[in-house]
Amino acid sequence: MTKLMDLKIDFAFKQVFGKEGNEPILLAFLNAALQLPKEKRLSSVEILNPEINREHIEDKASVLDIHAKTEQGEHVNIEIQLANKFDMEKRTLYYWSRIYSAQMKKGMPYTDLAKTITINILNFRFLQETERFHTTFHLYEDQEQFPLTDVIEIHFMEIPKLMDKWEQRAVNPHDNELERWLLLLEADDDEEIRKELEAIAMRDPVMKRAFDEWEDLSRDEKKWVEYESRRKAILDEMAAVREAEIRQQRAREEGLAEGRTEGERQKATEIAREMLAEGDSLERVAKLTKLPLAEIEKLKDQLH
Repeated sequence: MTKLMDLKIDFAFKQVFGKEGNEPILLAFLNAALQLPKEKRLSSVEILNPEINREHIEDKASVLDIHAKTEQGEHVNIEIQLANKFDMEKRTLYYWSRIYSAQMKKGMPYTDLAKTITINILNFRFLQETERFHTTFHLYEDQEQFPLTDVIEIHFMEIPKLMDKWEQRAVNPHDNELERWLLLLEADDDEEIRKELEAIAMRDPVMKRAFDEWEDLSRDEKKWVEYESRRKAILDEMAAVREAEIRQQRAREEGLAEGRTEGERQKATEIAREMLAEGDSLERVAKLTKLPLAEIEKLKDQLH
């Protein structure tokens, strides 16, 4: 059995879904993701950025995304995020605006700007408000919920939530196309998922083609070198994010501890003042409040 690359590593994902010649695979994924009515399903898609810049493979800051255009002229951007940097809302709006505004040419009317769709595939839990793994956002009026425009559409697909449902046997990739394609991202090291999808591929020629492309990619030694380089860069970035989270958590805990200590000190000082006012000895006040004797003496002086 061929050892397969992890498709959640953006380099591998793009080689299968975003390479020129693999448009049918991307088309099948988009139709599954956008969940359009049968009469409006996409019939063709153009990949606008088929090449990966080799100098960006090891660049932790680079984004190896997929940018495509449908036959209706809509622009679609697909991003994979492995680490939660706690900026996903603003990040996705930036991705969307970058592609939307890039359409504008000199002298072009705003009415010619095409609908832009951003699809975020996340390997972490993002939206706490729902257990649905696929959510879609548009721009609506607050009270009556009518749309302002249809040019903005943002999707989030949270893999951990899907995997929870898989463990609960609450998904059916045989009937649900989106579940099928997202589970493919976990099939490299999950034999049960892989066998399930291989069975589906026997009657789904596009899924079969995706498996063939994936296996061919995973047999290419030169591609493995590039994949491992990109994988290392991503893992290094994830480790840095995790380290930053740990530092922030420690700082919060230390801040709480300092706050508790200061609060306890203020309470002890108030008790000391009350005891001194009632005539208790300095030694007794110091013993019961745990405050230094010198500080008790200062408090007594302040009372006179």
